[in-house]
Amino acid sequence: MANLSVDSKVAKTVAQIGGINILASLARSMNRLVAEEAAGGLWNLSVGEEHKGAIAEAGGIKALVDLIFKWPFTNDGVLERAAGALANLAADDKCSMEVAEAGGVHALVMLARHCNFEGVQEQAARALGNLAAHGDSNTNNAAVGKEAGALEALVQLIHSQHEGVRHEAAGALWNLSFDDKNREAIAAAGGIMALVSLAQSCSNSSQGLQERAAGALWGLSVSEANSVAIGQVGGVAPLIALARSTVADVHETAAGALWNLAFNPGNALRIVEDGGVPALVYICTKSLSKMARFMAALALAYIFDGRMDEIAAVGPSSDGDIKSVTLHVVKKMSLKHIETFVCSFSDSQTFATVITSSAPTALTQVAEVARIPEAGLLRCRLVNAELLPSTSHLIFFSVQQKLEDLLPCYFTMPGGRHATHHMSLLQNAGAPRALRAVAAAASAPFEAKVFAKIVLRNLEHHPGKPIRSREFWVAF
Repeated sequence: MANLSVDSKVAKTVAQIGGINILASLARSMNRLVAEEAAGGLWNLSVGEEHKGAIAEAGGIKALVDLIFKWPFTNDGVLERAAGALANLAADDKCSMEVAEAGGVHALVMLARHCNFEGVQEQAARALGNLAAHGDSNTNNAAVGKEAGALEALVQLIHSQHEGVRHEAAGALWNLSFDDKNREAIAAAGGIMALVSLAQSCSNSSQGLQERAAGALWGLSVSEANSVAIGQVGGVAPLIALARSTVADVHETAAGALWNLAFNPGNALRIVEDGGVPALVYICTKSLSKMARFMAALALAYIFDGRMDEIAAVGPSSDGDIKSVTLHVVKKMSLKHIETFVCSFSDSQTFATVITSSAPTALTQVAEVARIPEAGLLRCRLVNAELLPSTSHLIFFSVQQKLEDLLPCYFTMPGGRHATHHMSLLQNAGAPRALRAVAAAASAPFEAKVFAKIVLRNLEHHPGKPIRSREFWVAF
């Protein structure tokens, strides 16, 4: 029955004749072979969403957790199957809470820490990563981080010789890095150096591992201290190498990480010196991912926002002159491609209608063309008033301004996971007044005026409540 359940049609029949209850009962057997086969059957049945609820109702989650506590670490077959089934179940929000309530976090961390079998380590790391993937709807992310030895174990698994183990450990750390406390604890456990080393060594590895290595560094780099540390231990160069990938998913995470790193002037200069600008320009113009193009444009904008100029000027005068010329050339190239990206959402006829009338249908049309669904998953923690539109710097920084007006447009789109949060930040920072000034300014760039009107529409239709916040844009 366990092997037959690999086939989805047969699995459905097994469930209909009461097979799930039978397997959940057999998983409690004191006979190792019986328990192993039962756990394997539940693993197969838990693939997809159809049978997860039934497994939970049959007591299968508790039975699987108990298996891990019951059998010694030498029983890799039963432990791998139990962890694999729990990993599948943990991908479901409701089931993930039941896994945690049944003691699953402790059981899985125990496997990650003490079991030496790579198959078990891989499934335990995958399960912990799935448990941590529901940060917006339950507390499992924080619970995994608080479990003694959990983060240290996952960091150690990054050094595994088995690619599957590294893949799942990096994915788990990426998910866990969305929690503020976890982010700092991962760094304290040696996670930055481990992940930078992984990024340096995974150029010939699977696309999934490359995506997760860059993704985990992206998550950690939300912290300013972590961002500085990543730059200091050589994390910029491998991220640039990953940004040169031909795979859109890798583009997204590498560009996202470089975007966060670019908030630090020292890192911004490293990105330029290590050849990151051409890589980001390529993503901005050629990537098949609209999200990757968006983040590459943001990274380029923050690299050349003027904050690194003072650092770049330090050194012998001749070197400083050469560096100044080089920076001017790459900045000019970057701004050109940023403007091309922003203008790719422009339609002169529709924009003209928006400028003259702010007709709801025209605003909606422009917003839909500009919409990037994945951008709705990004969460900005803080708002910098200097990044809000202002007529005073439109004349001098028109390209950056166009992008900066596009940024809140993305983050306040109705339907975005964190749209209400972003609207609250903007309301609290006094954005409506600034946006209205841009929309009415004769000197404002065409695109800036349109995107300002879209954000105003979003704020008016879905007003956020004013909250207290420090001032700085940082995206998860």
